[in-house]
Amino acid sequence: MPIYHTLGNIPPKRHTVFRKPNGDLYAEELVSTEGFSSLYSLVYHCHPPTIVKSIGEPYNVEPKIAREKHLRHTSLIGFNVKPEDDYLKSRKPVLVNSDLHISLAAPKKSMTDYFYKNSQADEVIFIHEGTGKLKTGFGEISFEYGDYLVIPRGTIYQLEFNDENNRLFIVESFSPIRTPKRYRNAFGQLEEHSPFCERDIKRPENLQTFDEFGEFKVLIKKQGIMYPYTYGTHPFDFVGWDGFHYPWAFSIHNFEPITGRLHQPPPVHQTFEGHNFVICSFVPRKYDYHPLAIPAPYNHSNVDSDEVLYYVDGDFMSRKSVVKGQITLHPGGIPHGPHPGTVEKSIGKEKTEELAVMIDPFRPLMLTEDALSIEDESYHKSWQVNVE
Repeated sequence: MPIYHTLGNIPPKRHTVFRKPNGDLYAEELVSTEGFSSLYSLVYHCHPPTIVKSIGEPYNVEPKIAREKHLRHTSLIGFNVKPEDDYLKSRKPVLVNSDLHISLAAPKKSMTDYFYKNSQADEVIFIHEGTGKLKTGFGEISFEYGDYLVIPRGTIYQLEFNDENNRLFIVESFSPIRTPKRYRNAFGQLEEHSPFCERDIKRPENLQTFDEFGEFKVLIKKQGIMYPYTYGTHPFDFVGWDGFHYPWAFSIHNFEPITGRLHQPPPVHQTFEGHNFVICSFVPRKYDYHPLAIPAPYNHSNVDSDEVLYYVDGDFMSRKSVVKGQITLHPGGIPHGPHPGTVEKSIGKEKTEELAVMIDPFRPLMLTEDALSIEDESYHKSWQVNVE
């Protein structure tokens, strides 16, 4: 989110002398994306961020593809992913392509023995169940049900959970995550017609400086490989920073829906964008108010994109037998639409309480082995009606 932010202590001018009380220099670091051509922050460390004590044996964490090419409406029962103690081990990639990976996770324990850095992707972590804190060198962000945590690539972080009941829906983007361009003016400010504004954004706070030597394990993911690094100084030794590159959060409950006299298309629900995909938020809203309006979505032929819907809560007027944590994948190339009977049932309804996250990727998604283990194999038949 391109908002200037700063925490802690920084010198009046960048790239100038900035000394500790004992006279030693703080270590300045530029954290930048897309070379030197996009968002960046300047970070001031107690110690150089380059003190590596050892590197462990790398290991492969690439998703295992089980169904590369397919043309069948698919449903995954997300809450069938079993909880696990460890955060990283609990992350199960289910739908992937060259632009993004979609994972489900049910971690029980906070990250205490190691830190994590995704060096290949921005992460959007949707909190379906659970509360806690995202902890980084930039500061802390408290999270709760309905929050999107946006963590730029290269950010070292830990997740601290308040209890063991946590369900996460995670998107890894191999391009930067941005707010929709059409909602921003030439200066990056969200415009008046945007469904959310800067006041809704949660930025890091409570910067704590950990000026510590020791052995600090950081697991770094790059090109599908996990590299166990051990650093000699604490990763959160920031004394201050400023810039535009940092983790932030936005609650789906703060998304203000755009409605109309007739059914509005999915782009009005867009919340984030990456290269070749968008992320949308479906929230409680008033239905269409034309006297002859049909609130249920019309049949739609996905020609150029797949459609993923992650069901969070509420009643869905276009689907039958929907459960929390369910994922539906409607691949490009064949039409999909409301289940039989739901169109007629929706007429005259005034509002919906549905809550869901939708992703439209413009390259086909592949299913992993973890996806097949939670698949509802009969879903593609759910539109059947008795026909003579």
